[in-house]
Amino acid sequence: MEPTPEQSPHHAYPDHWEADVVLRDGGTARIRPITTDDAERLVSFYEQVSDESKYYRFFAPYPRLSDRDVHRFTHHDYVDRVGLAVTIGGEFIGTVRYDRINEQGRPASAPADEAEVAFLVQDAHQGRGVASALLEHIAAVARERGIRRFAAEVLPANNKMIKVFRHAGYTQQRSFEDGSVHLTLDLEPTEKSLAVQRGREQRAEARSVQRLLAPGSVAVIGAGRTPGGVGRTVLRNLLAAGFTGRAYAVNRAFDEDLTTLDGVPAHRSVGEIDEQVDLAVIAVPAHRVPEAVADCGEHGVQGLVVLSAGYAERGSAGRELQRELVRQARSYGMRIIGPNAFGIINTADSVRLNASLAPESPARGRIGLFTQSGAIGIALLSGLHRRGAGLSSFISAGNRADVSGNDFLQYSFEDQDTDVALLYLESLGNPRKFTRLARRTAAVKPVVVVKGARHSGSNPPGHAVPVSRIPDTTVSALMRQAGVIRVDTVTEMVDAGLLLADQPLPAGPRVAILGNSESLGLLTYDACLAEGLRPRPPRDLTTAASPQDFRDALTEALADGTCDAVIVTAIPWVGENGEAETGDGEVLAAALRGAAAGGPAKPVAVVHVEIGGLAEALAAASSTAAPRTRPTTLAAQPSAASGAPTGPGAAAAQTPDTPAPPT
Repeated sequence: MEPTPEQSPHHAYPDHWEADVVLRDGGTARIRPITTDDAERLVSFYEQVSDESKYYRFFAPYPRLSDRDVHRFTHHDYVDRVGLAVTIGGEFIGTVRYDRINEQGRPASAPADEAEVAFLVQDAHQGRGVASALLEHIAAVARERGIRRFAAEVLPANNKMIKVFRHAGYTQQRSFEDGSVHLTLDLEPTEKSLAVQRGREQRAEARSVQRLLAPGSVAVIGAGRTPGGVGRTVLRNLLAAGFTGRAYAVNRAFDEDLTTLDGVPAHRSVGEIDEQVDLAVIAVPAHRVPEAVADCGEHGVQGLVVLSAGYAERGSAGRELQRELVRQARSYGMRIIGPNAFGIINTADSVRLNASLAPESPARGRIGLFTQSGAIGIALLSGLHRRGAGLSSFISAGNRADVSGNDFLQYSFEDQDTDVALLYLESLGNPRKFTRLARRTAAVKPVVVVKGARHSGSNPPGHAVPVSRIPDTTVSALMRQAGVIRVDTVTEMVDAGLLLADQPLPAGPRVAILGNSESLGLLTYDACLAEGLRPRPPRDLTTAASPQDFRDALTEALADGTCDAVIVTAIPWVGENGEAETGDGEVLAAALRGAAAGGPAKPVAVVHVEIGGLAEALAAASSTAAPRTRPTTLAAQPSAASGAPTGPGAAAAQTPDTPAPPT
């Protein structure tokens, strides 16, 4: 948006002040400078503000803006006089302005470093954090223009505005003069003001993801009349999972006499639906997505999952389509998962959402999973399912044009149903923010990351954010300092997730190793040393060891006060007929479960080679879908390199390597 000739020519329109923000309730809005083209928007905005809010703004009845007011509030030099607006759908929902003043409170220019500031927010949008977001942005603008203090006059009854200033975290002074509260804010950032900003950001971004994962109603746009196809598949999966909310099928190609599809109401557009739609899953060709987004935005949809392909993964033309998709959705206050996404899942009993292409919804569990790759998402869902693991939530973000791994960390930090956060990331976007969020989340629950093959400082296609190109070794160091557990393969991620979600925490780094394979025991011992653990010499039970021998040895190790965790290695044992026993894993699983159930709460990992049924039997016993009432065991096949524990202070077995593929 360019300035008109009426504005000062030497102060160009500051487009770097434009920003998308997430509000307290999870919706989005855009903050931008006000220009001379905004006269009609300003008048319309003011007409929708209540008389009470107008009185608080002007200290007198002020039913309408005069032409002089409109001119003054839309003409700025972007230095001494600045106005910002918050917009949704192109319309104003809040404004803020500052005017530079001298010591006598009169209009001034630099070097005067104080400004008078005033806010006005539509009543329908009060309580969403609009004024707080405006204060953060106008303060940053003021500092850029050499202003160090804000002065504000607030009526004593205007508690909402006083609260905004009081809770901003800036150093301030207050006095009562001539029937109003006089506030002076020092705009120099403080630890408290930074904490306030990050706290607001955290709550808003977490809430925005929560709104996507727990909708009260879902419309699948692009559900076809005939079976098959992406849209119809998502609708089928949504219903099969037992979604607790309302579902709708939407397709502009539906005949006018079609009223239901798969037992849910069928409509030609979202606008035909009489009730509120919270989430729309878009599965139409890319050239029809803008029409669907506009239909959703104009009828109050809160968020989108865009499964449609044909965006940044297709090259420069697709990248521009993707940028326009984000601009369009944000103009309506909607967040996007995708495009080119695989979908989202929430297993909570109150939601039971499977708005994805996964044919089976995972069991309810305590693991949250985020992936940028649909293919990797499929592999992880399949691997976790085979191992009997449940999930709390799943997001496959595709091209990650909007919702990212950082948003998922914000959500995981607050989500009471998630004990472990697993992330497959092809890029970090903003490494500094990722490290800050990961450090905070990892302090309360484990964070496990597989970093894909994309360059450490690169973006997914079309994801336009500033990044720093940093080497992979630096990425590893950042993650280590943040307390993130980094693994190399998706199968290692499954192992780590299961161990952290289902096993008790070890009291220290002391590890007991036992089993019937001397070579596996030695490999495990060396790997423990390499990870900084303190392993005891492996106990070799010999190849003649029976399941009862394993049970006795594990019972003894768990009872040993000098042992914090146990790794069991197992190969087929020799039966009474002298042949190797390969298919009686359930017997060994029962023996190990019995020892774990009767001993102290310590993590137990099992590394085995070709023992049929063992992994399945242990997975059934240690499923994260079940309440964790006793110590359980984790089974995995060893990799070609070693059957070794990984991760700081925990005994996690490695599985066959499945490298994170290049993308």
